[in-house]
Amino acid sequence: MRMVNNLHAKENKVISSLRDLVDSSAAVFGDKNLYHYVEDGTVKQYTYNDLQANVNAIGTGLLKLGLSEKRVAIIGDNHPLYTTVYLAVTNSNNTIVPFDRELALDQLENFCEIAEVEAIFYTAHFNGKLREATKNVARLQYYFPIQPNADEVGEKVMPAAELIALGNKAIEEGDRSYLDLVPDMERCCSLLFTSGTTGTSKGVMLCQRNLTAAVNSSCKSMSYDDENRFVSVLPPHHTYEMTCGELGVINIGAEAFINDSIKHVMKNFASFKPNALALVPLFVETMHKRIWDEIRKQGLEKKVRMAMKANAALLNVGVDIRHKLFGRITAAFGGNLKSIVCGGAPISPTIIQDFYHFGITVLEGYGITECAPLVAVNSPGKVRFHSVGQPVYGVDVRIDYDPGQTTGEIQVKGENVMLGYYQNEEATAEVFTEDGYFRTGDIGYMDKDGYIYITGRKKNVIILSNGKNVFPEELEEYLSKIELVSEAVVVGRKNAEDEKSEVAITAIIVPDMENPALAGKSPEEVHELVRTAVMAINKKLPSFKHITNVEIRYEPFEKNSSRKIKRYKIK
Repeated sequence: MRMVNNLHAKENKVISSLRDLVDSSAAVFGDKNLYHYVEDGTVKQYTYNDLQANVNAIGTGLLKLGLSEKRVAIIGDNHPLYTTVYLAVTNSNNTIVPFDRELALDQLENFCEIAEVEAIFYTAHFNGKLREATKNVARLQYYFPIQPNADEVGEKVMPAAELIALGNKAIEEGDRSYLDLVPDMERCCSLLFTSGTTGTSKGVMLCQRNLTAAVNSSCKSMSYDDENRFVSVLPPHHTYEMTCGELGVINIGAEAFINDSIKHVMKNFASFKPNALALVPLFVETMHKRIWDEIRKQGLEKKVRMAMKANAALLNVGVDIRHKLFGRITAAFGGNLKSIVCGGAPISPTIIQDFYHFGITVLEGYGITECAPLVAVNSPGKVRFHSVGQPVYGVDVRIDYDPGQTTGEIQVKGENVMLGYYQNEEATAEVFTEDGYFRTGDIGYMDKDGYIYITGRKKNVIILSNGKNVFPEELEEYLSKIELVSEAVVVGRKNAEDEKSEVAITAIIVPDMENPALAGKSPEEVHELVRTAVMAINKKLPSFKHITNVEIRYEPFEKNSSRKIKRYKIK
């Protein structure tokens, strides 16, 4: 199937620092709306000039309070001031520490201690509970509630609006301590903790050079510009969302609607009418499932399949009438959606192909927090199914092939690669090669055109007794295509009573109980139907990759805020 490029692009500016990002975007886009967001039941706007003014005010206010070269945390939901604070902190030679809003409060206290946090910003979700949870953090001097309620008062509490007023007053009186400050490009300006508990999580240290390079490479690799409209869905502490969904959007001069609730996603798509989105696979998979559920509900599956077949033939001869054939389908997303950048986990090529038929190009990419995060992406007009694309601008990728193997570890070098792990020289040394490449821990290969294919994660690999390696991600992709399967995780199981027993490749499956084929079935019948479908998968696989056990569970797998399954919790 010939891929038709349905995206546009202008040449975007190249920034020299995150300070330059703020100032140059205000100079070019001024009073244009950057954000649309819901607050107090009303849709409000936030311009590029608002961003610059508030970054300057917060940066000045922080320095006025003696917060220089300190660690300043932020936690909560997406909000215009979240990104504003991120930029003000990083540009004042302080270090921003973004925390996952789903952290347990006792873990938050521990992370604040580890990171030596001296101030923390937070959104309304944490009003009334954050101060109590962190009262024993020795260094914590200031609490800055972004949307304070009447109870958010106290000796250490200063609402963000008051901090902005403090900074503006100082600027009016001639204080240029922040305005004249030149950010140190090599100093750690962002400290990000990877998934896990305080004992297993690593602190990734990124500097301005890393983030600036990542923003530039993101913008150069994608066909987006100031005509794009996004809906911001992903959590802002996630590096992918912050670099590509926030800082990248600011650089190109686009507009974004900040989604106010997972329950409102489809409604916000329909009303804001985005033409581009940045998502993780779970969101795309959910959208895909809803489309086909509605098609089947209306008894139109055969008709739609025939239209897709006809559409493929037309596209091969350069005729594109997808908006006419599938306009009713894409109307659910506002009718203007042309592309989705998707990263964070593998996504089924079938889903990518289906969306392409409907007129939406899914651009699968690959990133890792330690690389700020973008490493590779499928560019518009150059999509290659099953691949995560080619390395982005300024990033060098190589494969360290295992002896006698067709795959190996993916290794990365570039200005985007982290400084190292916080207070962990040993772990830092382990992940860098002698010639300076970062060892990602991901396994894959690269074709002759430089497209990268990921086959698994080193730490997830199932090692069989015959020495063969099986990557769960490959088998999970096959399982995701079974209509009876809602979610699946593949693990290696051994008989607990026999240490010498063989490892059994086991599929743990959450069945799709909304599927008519499972309606009214007993647990035994559900297990047999799902098992039969899984065993059929084995016919497509070499014998050493065969799934031998199927376990059924009815509770969805626990996920982190980036919607990735917490594998370490699966027993």
